[in-house]
Amino acid sequence: MHEITLQAMRFHALVGVVAHERTVPQPIEIDLSVRVAAGSTVIDYRALYDIVARTFDDGPIDYLEEIGDRIALHTMQHDDRIRAVRVAVRKPHVALGGPLDYAQVVTERSADD
Repeated sequence: MHEITLQAMRFHALVGVVAHERTVPQPIEIDLSVRVAAGSTVIDYRALYDIVARTFDDGPIDYLEEIGDRIALHTMQHDDRIRAVRVAVRKPHVALGGPLDYAQVVTERSADD
């Protein structure tokens, strides 16, 4: 297998359930890794990036888990040569009452699921 990773893609999006998160875009960082069957032709990196970018086009998203699920689903549907996908979604500005670099959710899917 080959693994392709797009690391630290950055977007500003409406993410969260608190009132201000529904109106003020926040930075969101995404890592996307796909495993492709060995011997397959090259997967277009631009298409993978576009799948991630389009995730935020439909307006506010409540949870990081939802972002990861959407990206994983659309990535697996994009090309049947993709055997597995791993999506890490990071939100750096989370108010939890103390020091925190970011909150992160990781979603993994495989063709066997």
